[in-house]
Amino acid sequence: MMKSLLRTLIAFSLVSTASLAAAEVDLKNGHPNVYYVKQGDTLWEISNTFLDSPWEWPELWHVNQEIENPHLIYPGDVIRLVYVDGKPQLQLERGSEPEQVKMMADGSLVKLKPKARVVALDTAIPTIPLDSIQNFLLDALVLTSEEIDAAPYVISGQDRRVIFGKDDTVYARDAATSWETLNQGYGFYRVGERYVDPETKETLGYEALQIGTGKVTAHENEIITLYVINSRESIRAEDRVMTARERRMMSTFLPSSPDTQIDARVIRFFGRLNSVALNDVVVLNKGARDGLKEGNVLDIRQRGDSVLDSISGQRVQMPAVTAGTMIVFRTFEKVAYGLIIRATLPIYPNDIATNPQ
Repeated sequence: MMKSLLRTLIAFSLVSTASLAAAEVDLKNGHPNVYYVKQGDTLWEISNTFLDSPWEWPELWHVNQEIENPHLIYPGDVIRLVYVDGKPQLQLERGSEPEQVKMMADGSLVKLKPKARVVALDTAIPTIPLDSIQNFLLDALVLTSEEIDAAPYVISGQDRRVIFGKDDTVYARDAATSWETLNQGYGFYRVGERYVDPETKETLGYEALQIGTGKVTAHENEIITLYVINSRESIRAEDRVMTARERRMMSTFLPSSPDTQIDARVIRFFGRLNSVALNDVVVLNKGARDGLKEGNVLDIRQRGDSVLDSISGQRVQMPAVTAGTMIVFRTFEKVAYGLIIRATLPIYPNDIATNPQ
């Protein structure tokens, strides 16, 4: 009994010590004691103002029962850094209209008390710049080969043309189900890159980006007629037609370190040939099944060069070097999309993405 109790006490002590260690964070040199949130700020930028490791932001929050979610921060709010029992804490004050002085008709001065601002939830500052990721948040899918084969597709359009755009009419076929669950609105998707794990060679999925939307104007057996509402690229035969999925743009996810050990590789980037930098989007070969979550922060490390040792004649692998930091903003089963939020060196295909140091 005594041994069991002793083991329990030791285990509790270890957990408590680990919790205290986790709660200790490093404040950045030159950090402010007060920060006034302004339009255009992001949660990451504010975290980076106070902390050397911005993903440790939650460790500093003081729970204010008057504020339901301290991670929803709005322009006009005030963030104060205070010390409680010698430990730093962040306190959030909701913005309010400043106190005003008004002159009455008799010449007397009256102080008007500030009134709380009423703001919509979607005006909260985002975690990272939305203009860099909004297309990937709303319009990107990762599909299996089975999902692609089963999806309806564009077969032709008006005037026997081969490409179509806004205000055109196209015809789409669904031989599998004959549009059993016909919807009014659909998205046109272009299937592109095949994502392959560079180590296991497993096919992780196929990239599908929405290039336009359309609405149904007629339906006959396997064929529907679609009016093209808008298009980013020319629509053509074999483009897939899928229900226009409503996805709320989640912009205030919380930066955090992954719960599990991540050893991922950069397998894709967009609009660049050889390397990416700050505010570029990359794809990793790990996803939800590997424990990645939206908001997870990862270090990106360049693989070290293989160098010839002129004395021994052997090739020696140089250490990896940290090239930047990324935050995961969208996860699929086998891959994840992330935004580069810090870059000190160019980031290349097959660079390593791992838990922040």
